Amino acid sequence: MRLPVPLREALARQAASEGASQTALAERYLGEAIRTADHPGIVFRSGPAGRRPAVVGGPDVWEIIGTFIAEGRDSAAAASYLGLPIGLVNAAVGYYADHASEIDGWLERNQALADEAEASARRRRAVSQA
Repeated sequence: MRLPVPLREALARQAASEGASQTALAERYLGEAIRTADHPGIVFRSGPAGRRPAVVGGPDVWEIIGTFIAEGRDSAAAASYLGLPIGLVNAAVGYYADHASEIDGWLERNQALADEAEASARRRRAVSQA
């Protein structure tokens, strides 16, 4: 694929700032662009835990799907609980339908972090009560 010089230079700068190869960054951006086109309302964000899908102006997809599952897979109930328009919940559910293993991975990792934080808090309380 041939890219215009300004785009190639911008890609090189961005890759250098992220410590990634230009090829890896271009592949990520292209993959995300395709997923965004396939799933209107979905965007991608970077953060300490990595790059993840989210709804426009709202939470990460994994957060919405966790609530959606907890609410009996009821989009309206999840939207009400989260204070989101049902369209954003449905966008997250649509993304989940096509990328369940990715979102399940986020749910599992975040649950493991929550479990460890709870265990750590229990250990601290036990030490302070001893």
